[in-house]
Parts: sequence; structure tokens; C-alpha cells
Amino acid sequence: MKVFVTGATGWVGSAVIQELLDAGHEVLGLARSEDGADTLRQRGIAVHRGDLSDLDALAAGARACDGVIHTAFIHDFKDFNAAGETDRRAIEAMGEAMAGSGKPLITTSGSALLPHGRVGTENDAPDPAGPAQHRTASEQLTLALAARDVRSSLVRLPPSVHGDGDYGFAPRLVDIARAKGVSAYIGEGNNRWPAVHRFDAARLYRLVLEHGMAGARYHAIGEQGVATREIAEVIGKGLGVPVVSLAAEEALEHFGFLARFFGADCPASSAQTREQLGWQPAGQGLIEDLAQHYFRG
Repeated sequence: MKVFVTGATGWVGSAVIQELLDAGHEVLGLARSEDGADTLRQRGIAVHRGDLSDLDALAAGARACDGVIHTAFIHDFKDFNAAGETDRRAIEAMGEAMAGSGKPLITTSGSALLPHGRVGTENDAPDPAGPAQHRTASEQLTLALAARDVRSSLVRLPPSVHGDGDYGFAPRLVDIARAKGVSAYIGEGNNRWPAVHRFDAARLYRLVLEHGMAGARYHAIGEQGVATREIAEVIGKGLGVPVVSLAAEEALEHFGFLARFFGADCPASSAQTREQLGWQPAGQGLIEDLAQHYFRG
């Protein structure tokens, strides 16, 4: 299968590409810069130039391939809503190009969209007031495309997609602890973050591409919920700094924008995904991965 991959040079997308190649698929990778294009060419991957705001380029990439995996997202923490609207329009353009084809279109969402304080499942709809609400419209659009003969489905990623080379939320927490001289958690630190190893997530995208059902939601959840206090403790040990509890009103000053995420209790399950697709995460857990890979230099 020839697969158009957005976010092809990103943390998740680059792992997805390797998973696809290892399974015998052909990849067309979206590149927004010449440096990105060179990175793809060095891996022997065909390049499609464009970005998430270039709707014609996205549509052309989708039409040229047998399926699409959309992992790209503009992580602009100063304007979540604009980033979400760009994502929605990108999905709309690719979906329109694929209408009536029966081709698979897999988009990316986040498990943190779901209502907090309980274990989220694949059947749950997003919480309109949740911290990741800017991605809700993209979820709704993806699922609606199934009615237009697109085998559209979505993969929800947890807050931590970890592994060697991670540059997401976990290393930001490490950087904050290093700069502040303490590793902090909020309140009792009992709120939970789900997590998945990067390569396990990549394998799920391939399985959804090959076997996913139209209009389905899948969860790339390797660990249902890791207590944030555990995360803070392993960071404190790795850096050799004290581990402290912060009151909720202190969290914003300490963590900045990350406070709203690190303070969330958003455990999630992947039981249905595992049963339906036979997906079995095999990578290291978050705590083990943090201890092994996140304190170099």
C-alpha cells in the first residue's frame, strides 16, 4: 500500500514511517521545509512538499496514495484554537479528496480530550471543556467522513509518547526541574497520566491502516495511568534534586502552560483496541524509560 504520511519527520510520524517500511508499505512523506525533505530522502522516502495550511498540496497527496496517516499538528501553545482549526481544515481537505474511495484515513487525537477523573475508553466522546478541546472538531470531522465512503478512523495518543529522543512533555518536566532545582507534583500527585512507547504507538497506526474500521476510535495507551508523583520522583532521583508538592495555585508559576496538563487526572484504557486489532504494547513503561534515557548531559 502506498501511504501518505503527514508529520513524516516528527516524533511519532518518523516512527510510523519506519513501521510502514518494515511491513512492506511504500511511503510518501509530507515535508514543509527543504531540511525535512532531505531527511526523508536520506531514508529513501518519496517527498511531497507542503504544510498543513497548503490544502491543495494535502489533497493532492491524499489522492496520490492508497491511504493517509495524519500525525502532523502545529504545537502552538500560545494559540491552541488556531492550531486546532488548521488541523480540522487539513483533515477536511484530505477527506474531501478521498470521498467515495473507501481508502483509509487515520487521524490523530489525544486521550486528554476525554472527561477527567475516570478511565476513558474508545467509546467516550471528548469533554467540551477539557484541556485538549481544540482537537474536538477534528475528531468529529474524522468520524463523519465514514458516511462519505472514507475508511476514516482516529488514534488517540496519551500525554506521554515516550522513548529515547523524546522532546515532548516529559523532557519539558525534566527541564523545569533542572531549572527550578526541585522536581514538583501538584497536590498529592495522585492524578494519572496514561503513556505509550513511541514504537508501540507506531505499530498501532499500521494496524489501524491495515485493519481499522470506518468511524472507529482507537487508543494508543500502553499504560492506563502513571501517577504524576511517580513521574516527579523519578525526575528528582535522576537530577539529584528534592521532590516537592505544590498547591494548585502555585502550579502555573512553576510549570507555566504545562500546569494544566500535568495537573490533569486523565487515565485511559486501550482494552477495546487490543481486543479488536490484537495490539500488544511491548516497549518500556514511562518510569523505566525516564530513568534510562532522560538525564543525559
